[in-house]
Amino acid sequence: MAFLELDGIGKSYRHGHAVTEVLRDIHLCVNEGEFVAIVGFSGSGKTTLISTLAGLISPDAGEVRLRGRAITGPGADRGVVFQSYSLFPWLTVSGNVALAVDARSPRLSHQQRVIEVARYVAMVGLAHAAERHPGALSGGMRQRVALARALATRPEILLLDEPLSALDALTRANMQDGLEEIRRRERRTIVLVTNDVDEALLLADRIVALTPAPAATLGPEFRVDIPRPRDRRAINHDPAYRKLRGAITQYLLGLAASRTVPGDEALRVPTAVPNTAARVAPLPPSDAPAPVVREAAHPGTAANLGKFVEFFQVTKTYPTPKGPLTVVDRIDLDIAKGEFVTLIGHSGCGKSTLLSMVAGLTDVSGGGIVLDGREVVSAGPDRGVVFQAPNLLPWLTVRENVSLGVDRVYPHEGAAERRDITEYYLSRVGLADTLDRKPGELSNGMKQRVGLARAFALSPKLLLLDEPFGMLDSLTRWGLQEVLMEIWKRTHVTALCVTHDIDEAILLADRVVMMTNGPHARIGKVMKVDLPRPRTRKMLLDHERYYDYREELLTFLEEHEQQRAARAA
Repeated sequence: MAFLELDGIGKSYRHGHAVTEVLRDIHLCVNEGEFVAIVGFSGSGKTTLISTLAGLISPDAGEVRLRGRAITGPGADRGVVFQSYSLFPWLTVSGNVALAVDARSPRLSHQQRVIEVARYVAMVGLAHAAERHPGALSGGMRQRVALARALATRPEILLLDEPLSALDALTRANMQDGLEEIRRRERRTIVLVTNDVDEALLLADRIVALTPAPAATLGPEFRVDIPRPRDRRAINHDPAYRKLRGAITQYLLGLAASRTVPGDEALRVPTAVPNTAARVAPLPPSDAPAPVVREAAHPGTAANLGKFVEFFQVTKTYPTPKGPLTVVDRIDLDIAKGEFVTLIGHSGCGKSTLLSMVAGLTDVSGGGIVLDGREVVSAGPDRGVVFQAPNLLPWLTVRENVSLGVDRVYPHEGAAERRDITEYYLSRVGLADTLDRKPGELSNGMKQRVGLARAFALSPKLLLLDEPFGMLDSLTRWGLQEVLMEIWKRTHVTALCVTHDIDEAILLADRVVMMTNGPHARIGKVMKVDLPRPRTRKMLLDHERYYDYREELLTFLEEHEQQRAARAA
């Protein structure tokens, strides 16, 4: 008899007269002490599945059994951690965990209760923050509290619904290590829903794919026969890991391709020239950075020398109650016209600060930034910016959100030409059939596609991407990376992209710039990515150099995390 058994689970939701079938005929057996990861797309029914296992919703068909007993409602034998943590803000870390201890063992003495709470708080590495309130914690720390609270009920099985997806890469890695330690120490049965293939490979005994909704069902299973403990850098060399990672990724890419909305290939490529293309270089002020003075004396030489964008001793300092805080310190970087550069580093290393300065949204404290021979002193339409959140105007349609910028940079074109430009780029990102819908009717992935279309439609001199896919699940992110590469192949716009995803950094870039830890962050290393274009994720998996590049980035990030941990100790 299986420890946990899902027997023909089906679930549908009714909206008025319409019925959406989310799950269909789900069969799964989980053994006691096993760690099973379920991977799938956002909207594929993963949360519905976890909620069914938790007894929070009832299936329309089939039955869930734990130790042979049908699950008909929530129970203390199942600990659940969702993507969004729900902590009581007026209680401390210990107070939030104590709620679970009291519910499980109401007859404990005060001293026993204190000891038990402290045990679970320490188990997730928060002993030093036991008396803090949630408002004083980072997102990763709050998620650790939610995990401690779930463990404190001493559940027979732990159900994790993408608990790490909203965290930055470093915090996510630390939480993954914490989950592995809990698995080893507590010997819990764990079911993890995730969209991160590497996370599943690092933690799970078995990986099961969930096909896209509607009527999602379980696809093939992949057994992870890689010895534990699994070190991120070490398994990068393991042929079994590479083979398994490739097989899972290829399967998921196939699912992604089957649901992609094609663009309208009949639309012609716009040939209109934006008003940002013509450059009139004014005389620089006497205190201008050296690159500006040099360009004024010899117009056009910066681009010819591979310095279309130049960071010259760029420094950013913020005032604080404890004195000035220098976030980035004397950054020197040249970017050639048409080059794609990615910035990578741990949280707090100043990646987004650099991007914000070149966008003209944040003042430079020292040094200067030059774009096409002109010093950057303010924001302008010659730079297209895509943020992690697309920031669409909710009262405007998709078409209107993009045409706002198009009307500004193509005022010399007729209405029909401007409409063609807007529709062309929306078509290229797969939104040809959503032109008149408003942002509230779109998924997060679709909203980010609008942001990409809006940026490319400006025909900017410089495209700036600040973790543009960071809020999306891995599978949606893969699709948008392909869209980005396809449009970039047509335009060859100069691009600078901030990312925490090493695979994204390699896929997109001609060079990857690695930042040291902040404060006083600097450029630690620059890696040239000598891979043929056009690139796809499938091509990366098949290329002999891919894992070498991956190793170089993993090594850099790991070494700098060890340095930060040593300083903190």
